Amino acid sequence: MNIGGFLTSAGINIAICVVLFSLYSILRKQPSNMIVYFGRRIASGRVRRKDPLCLDRFVPSPSWILKAWETTDEELLEIAGVDAVVFMRIIVFRSLTPPWTMKSSEYKSITKMRLVYITGSLPNPSHFTVLVRGIPWSPTQSYSDTVKTFFTNYYASSYLSHQMVYQASKVRKLMNDAEKMYKMINTVAVEPETSLMPCFFCGGTLQSFKMFKETESVNSTTNLAAVELSEKIKNLEESPAAFVFFKTRFAAVIAAQDLQSSNPMLWVTKLAPEPHDVYWSNLWIPYRQLWLRKIAVLLASIAFVVVFIAPISFVNIMTKPNKLSQIFPFLREILKKKFMERLITGYLPSVILILFLYTVPPTMMLFSKLEGPTSLSGRKKSTCIKILYFTIWNVFFVNFLSGHFIDKFKVFWSVRDIPSQLGKAVSNQATFFMTYVLSSGWASLACEVIQLFALLCNVIKKFVLRMKDDPPDAVYSFPHHTEIPRLLLFGLIGFTCSVMAPLILPFLLVYYFLAYLVYRNQILNVYVSKYESGGRFWPIVHNTTIFSLVVTQIIALGVFGIKRSRVASGFTIPLIILTLLFNEYCRQRFTPIFKRTSAQILIEMDQQDEQSHRLEQIYQQLQSAYCQFRFRYHDMSRVGHSHRHGDWDSIKDPESLKSGKHLVEFNKPWNVNHNLEWEASSGKEIN
Repeated sequence: MNIGGFLTSAGINIAICVVLFSLYSILRKQPSNMIVYFGRRIASGRVRRKDPLCLDRFVPSPSWILKAWETTDEELLEIAGVDAVVFMRIIVFRSLTPPWTMKSSEYKSITKMRLVYITGSLPNPSHFTVLVRGIPWSPTQSYSDTVKTFFTNYYASSYLSHQMVYQASKVRKLMNDAEKMYKMINTVAVEPETSLMPCFFCGGTLQSFKMFKETESVNSTTNLAAVELSEKIKNLEESPAAFVFFKTRFAAVIAAQDLQSSNPMLWVTKLAPEPHDVYWSNLWIPYRQLWLRKIAVLLASIAFVVVFIAPISFVNIMTKPNKLSQIFPFLREILKKKFMERLITGYLPSVILILFLYTVPPTMMLFSKLEGPTSLSGRKKSTCIKILYFTIWNVFFVNFLSGHFIDKFKVFWSVRDIPSQLGKAVSNQATFFMTYVLSSGWASLACEVIQLFALLCNVIKKFVLRMKDDPPDAVYSFPHHTEIPRLLLFGLIGFTCSVMAPLILPFLLVYYFLAYLVYRNQILNVYVSKYESGGRFWPIVHNTTIFSLVVTQIIALGVFGIKRSRVASGFTIPLIILTLLFNEYCRQRFTPIFKRTSAQILIEMDQQDEQSHRLEQIYQQLQSAYCQFRFRYHDMSRVGHSHRHGDWDSIKDPESLKSGKHLVEFNKPWNVNHNLEWEASSGKEIN
């Protein structure tokens, strides 16, 4: 073990954490940084701001830590939803070495939480809606008439109505035209009073369209714009996809799960995602193309993993001074200096690996998008799985292969030698993984809490571009697809290294403790939930935990083999079998609940709605829930003048910011010009 290199890396990373955490406790008090560190509170309108200039604003304080620690799971559930609570349970769950009983009880607890979320929430339009793709083309009628004819014939008693999906590019152009119309209307003085304009797609009332009650000139201009907009909508090209609404939840589930045609490529049905979770740009993709897209993405992902072996191998070489000096002779003199050797071989390898890994999330997000998911949560879940597979293979196994027995190809021909070789590899790579936990764990949490990229953008907007108002795209959604794989990878490292290098465990426990505080603070103050998946990431966590346990047991089998302990080896083999059997039990007992909703629950919910006479209200809401043509006109009236915005509200994903793309669109209205007032005239920060 390279003690000198590890201590150098530990010292640098601890210094970075102390500096960034202290700096964060100061920056969060500055009024100009409110949009960076209190995005959730601004979005909910719960932040008020004054601008007192006092010494307390420039002194570090741990109040945010106390607030994050004191917040209960019940409060977190009320504020951020089930997904936030499940994510925090992942941190607690992975910070321990849980026995089977704890994993079973945790799975049961998350399952109950999901059922309470389904039964206790307000009526969700997605429960009554089925997404239909692969609608057959007919020369005699439109796609809309075909859908109506089909479901009227075969689901006459339960079919309610439907909403067609239009070509995404045409809708985008139409939205640009509508915004131009609005700007034309906005040139005339208007009253702040508003009335609602009907949605041209579905006939329901769309809250984001506003008619302004004023003089005849305004009314005539608005009517002309509406007529022109209506004519353009009628000429849009329909896609072979539609949202079909049913009268009950149970009828929607039956229609979604049944095979609708003798040709499985036609009339393909599935339960629709939540309205704000719909990935509209992928709905127009022909269903017949999806399998080709998935094959292409699979091949591209494999190629990306293979190409990434080169930088991983280079990073592994950097941990060995002898090999490094052989490949780069000019480093021989530098490596003779103790501090430089420790810096290059102890600290830089993990930093360089992290820099390479920054290219993985946007790449995997692109691959997931090309697969054609119909929901934003589905795209993020697919990205999460891809990143998880990538990091486990490239960061974990490739380091073992390149670090210990890449030259010993005989191991691949002898299954008996794999456990012992893995045991030796864990011992040899212990230093690298400890420095990786410090760099990718501790330091990354400090960067997460201070929001370096968002802070830099805010400084440029406020002090360089002199922008006074905070744009609506400054709010972020939680990056589950990057943070869950990181937590699970550290759990795998902790499980496997606990056998041969238990010194890594205290550093992992410190990481999970910091992660508990940091992510809790970020969920409470920064990130805004656009949609709720009901804890669907948990099966990924459970399966990865089982995989980590099996790998650990295989390594333990190899260690016992090296020490020639036949009794211990004999007990380890049944342990592996029992672990796999336990996983199969959980897969049969709990996993189906995360994929489907039971008929018993759906029928009871339908009966409750019928008894409370809420069905008619639900039907009315369905008419406008899945409206593809959705944009907002913001009424920003101020004293003495009116300031308006007509734009798409959006939530940015922190990982997408690094690639320069807006990956998540947010259609819930919120006012970007908030009356912010700093809490307390003494300059105390907001807790």
